[in-house]
Amino acid sequence: MLEVHDVRRVLSTTDPDERPDRPLPEIAFVGRSNVGKSSLLNTLFRRKRLAGTSKTPGKTRSLDYYDVGGGYFVDLPGYGYAAVPDSVRERWGPMMERYLGDNPRLAGVVSLVDGRHDPTRLDRRMVAWLAGEGLPTLVVLTKADKVGRGRRRGRMAESAEQLGLDPDQMVWFSAKTREGRDAIFTALRRLLESSER
Repeated sequence: MLEVHDVRRVLSTTDPDERPDRPLPEIAFVGRSNVGKSSLLNTLFRRKRLAGTSKTPGKTRSLDYYDVGGGYFVDLPGYGYAAVPDSVRERWGPMMERYLGDNPRLAGVVSLVDGRHDPTRLDRRMVAWLAGEGLPTLVVLTKADKVGRGRRRGRMAESAEQLGLDPDQMVWFSAKTREGRDAIFTALRRLLESSER
């Protein structure tokens, strides 16, 4: 059972083989740098600063595990542009691929995409790679408050087509208004519960 009122960060590591001691199912959060992963996590947690946010892309440089009671939410480094040394950025890809591709605890993935724009080449590659690995994936279109309500259905349909997904695998989200929080939370609870069977 998720207990997000009492969330704790229990591990921050750059070693994809290092895991928290309690063997609980995990849900990974992936997305382009500055797409709003930390803001989404803080909204889910109902905490303002548990997951570090920054106007500078590349704030998350490790695998950050948050204990949510019935499992772990794992914040992965953002892909794409990040204001960090090349040597650091080049280590992220293999670290993320090892974590996502060889992890029996992984119950599913939340892939964040900026809902104001078409999915980037890297967004498309990430979603295709997750599908190829057979990982249950929920795509969250962020920054919903910056997209007019009359435009959202069309934007979602366009994004779904470009990503090769059914719109049912997608949800709008706004960190500003908290729109989408409950739908995302419900989907994540189901993923964790199904992995326990």
